[in-house]
Amino acid sequence: MSEFWRNRRVCVTGGGGFLGSFVVERLRSEGCEQVFVPAKADYDLVEPAKVARMFDDAKPDVLIHLAAAVGGIGANREHPGSFFYQNLMMGVQVMEEARARGLEKMVSIGTVCAYPKFTPVPFKEENLWAGYPEDTNAPYGLAKKMLLVQGQAYRQEYGFNSIYILPVNLYGPRDNFDPSSSHVIPALIKKCVDAKEAGEDHIVVWGTGKASREFLYVEDAAEGIVRAAEVYNGDEPVNLGAGFEITIRDLIGKIARLTGFEGRIVWDHTKPDGQPRRCLDVSRAREYFGFEAKTDFDEGLARTIAWYMDNR
Repeated sequence: MSEFWRNRRVCVTGGGGFLGSFVVERLRSEGCEQVFVPAKADYDLVEPAKVARMFDDAKPDVLIHLAAAVGGIGANREHPGSFFYQNLMMGVQVMEEARARGLEKMVSIGTVCAYPKFTPVPFKEENLWAGYPEDTNAPYGLAKKMLLVQGQAYRQEYGFNSIYILPVNLYGPRDNFDPSSSHVIPALIKKCVDAKEAGEDHIVVWGTGKASREFLYVEDAAEGIVRAAEVYNGDEPVNLGAGFEITIRDLIGKIARLTGFEGRIVWDHTKPDGQPRRCLDVSRAREYFGFEAKTDFDEGLARTIAWYMDNR
């Protein structure tokens, strides 16, 4: 437990979501007794009046901004304008209100989608501006990257303490398994489980399988975010990841084995792979606030599959 959190009021936007629920649990385990979690139904952060009302009700000292409109490649292709507008407006308005009210600190959560499409691997934070993001998720990635720009500008002009954390793809229990909006791991788990139960002899997976991704277990991500919120006060963006990459082809092999699906994998080459490779340089997080991921990937996948089987 940490003395830092004991008497601070913390507002966690998106605290009822996948990552947010684990961040809230982590804060409470660290001794934070005053955590305010605004429900989207009560506080639509795209609307300025509701942002102001959230601050009136929460009265926070620290704000952790996790709220976002998100989805996988399919959802990003279908809703690029909506994802851009919602994420941009939420971020801009929440940070402006936090600054105007003199908050002690704001923690902004960015996305690996902010990186350029062709970024040298492993991705280093200084390469964030070295090109345009992968086009299937560029509107979302750029909207979230504006939190970095705004935070650095507000620090320069107003002395506002805003930090920016860049998590890689997350996975774990409580993830979104809706095939219309889920990310790759829950989508593939559902495909394998459904096919096995239906006795089907194959599943269809988007792309070629050659693209690589890095995955961070959600509890590890929550630990890193809370740790950064407590001890990091710099203006540089910081990657949050596990420091490894795996191809989608190898990933589906693991998930098929862990779910017991023994059918064929059919690759739909008419669908995009997304960004060719993703793997973060995680040395800055280790140096700046002592974060290293702990969860073994196979163990994390097994926990995620078990949660899905118990909570369908």
